[in-house]
Amino acid sequence: MSSKESSRLGRGLDSLFGQENVTKILDDIENNNEGQEQLMLPVDQIRPNPYQPRKVFDKDALQELSESIQQHGVFTPILVKKSISGYELVTGERRLRASKMAGLDTIPAILVDFDDQQMMEIALLENVQREDLNIIEEAKAYDQLIKRLNYTQEQLAHRIGKSREHITNTLRLLKLPEDVQNYVVAKQLSMGHVRALLGLKDEDMMRKVARQAIAQGMSVRKVEQLVKSINGKKVEKSKEPSLFVKEAKKQLEEYFQTSVSISQHSVSIHYENEDDLNRLLDKLGLIEK
Repeated sequence: MSSKESSRLGRGLDSLFGQENVTKILDDIENNNEGQEQLMLPVDQIRPNPYQPRKVFDKDALQELSESIQQHGVFTPILVKKSISGYELVTGERRLRASKMAGLDTIPAILVDFDDQQMMEIALLENVQREDLNIIEEAKAYDQLIKRLNYTQEQLAHRIGKSREHITNTLRLLKLPEDVQNYVVAKQLSMGHVRALLGLKDEDMMRKVARQAIAQGMSVRKVEQLVKSINGKKVEKSKEPSLFVKEAKKQLEEYFQTSVSISQHSVSIHYENEDDLNRLLDKLGLIEK
């Protein structure tokens, strides 16, 4: 690694975050603007970045890239770091996958010296800045950074140049059932659809409404109205007293010969005037004879 690169990367991620664009810096390295030595590495000795947040790769786009590599080779080297056995990929997973599909035995690479924290943050930031992640992958990446690096949401927002509100709203998507998250990944439901679903407390109801929204091609507004309707019915249902409460109310009213109301953790007995109150106190055995 050149002294220029060591100086730039040796400061940790301060050189990759803040005002500078991580994709611009990584592109400079990959395009050899930093003067690093290129290596030809066996593709079977390179493991994927374990912190890669991107899980979905467009098959058609990969096939197209593979065919281009078959004809012209790999123009831009991938970035790797040395591991105990072989190498770990830092950036360039699409190029590595497409090279394997094209039947290449080796691939041009540049060796860099990143630690695990740097690899994790770079993997997230590169994909976020290039808008390569779907919203669920983005949420899982944020969650991983918060848990593994002990970031607060405020710190993470500052680190990646997003608003605190964006971080909070994105992380809420992880409260959705896994199969509903997959509808978002498959682009069957939008961010607006599933944000409305989060208004439901029951996961089975979330699944039911999600399937209904897909089957009927419902708009975000329609889903919001449906969720509001469902929640309204639940509130009305919860106000209906149980048979036990109804029977207790009936017996108390018969005993005290006045109206009685029973709410959560309380019983109220109605009286008309002081004479009526004395009558009730006498019934309760609270007036000395």
